[in-house]
Amino acid sequence: MTKSSKPAGNLWLAEELWKLDAIGFGDFTLGRTAVHSPIYVNLRRLISNPRALARCAKIIKEELEALMSMRNPHVQPFTLVAGVPFGGLHVATAFSLGVNTPMIYIHPPATDKADVIEGIYVRGQSCLIIDDLITGGGSILQTAATLSEAGLVVRDAVTLIDRQEGGRQALKNAGINLVAILTLEQIANYLMSAGHIQEDQYRRTVEYIAARG
Repeated sequence: MTKSSKPAGNLWLAEELWKLDAIGFGDFTLGRTAVHSPIYVNLRRLISNPRALARCAKIIKEELEALMSMRNPHVQPFTLVAGVPFGGLHVATAFSLGVNTPMIYIHPPATDKADVIEGIYVRGQSCLIIDDLITGGGSILQTAATLSEAGLVVRDAVTLIDRQEGGRQALKNAGINLVAILTLEQIANYLMSAGHIQEDQYRRTVEYIAARG
């Protein structure tokens, strides 16, 4: 890909994150799962570009519609959207507005309202969980558990980026299907082909992904 050409498919998100200075390289420990990661992606910076955030919501809508229209649908119908605090809230809100579907959310862990569900819902409703990024899957699983305890049905979750560190399998083990717009490997490949990063940064990233996968 030449530097003047537009990124193909969903890779526009990788380019947008690069422009927002939302991708860093170094030595990062991100919670309990990502230890000594050579790459960090801060999707919260999307709130600084409303058009990009809206485009993320549109891409999620298109991905879900395609998966639901298949002969053997890969995503189940839903009547609620649940955003995972904090990064997932921004994406879920944009998506909720774009598709006119009611939204709920649970307060973050370690707060006095950790099990409180904000928003209107009824038992038996099907709920789609949305997060900005998945690593080991803990945040989504915790959200799903609280929703299930409240009588809601969770079959699918959507994330903008899958860091490929066990989250997809963890969700699968819990009976939850994951839809990811991009993987960390796709982002690294794009940044390298676009000339944004050096070969050693790329190599460390793909080696890290391979070791964690």
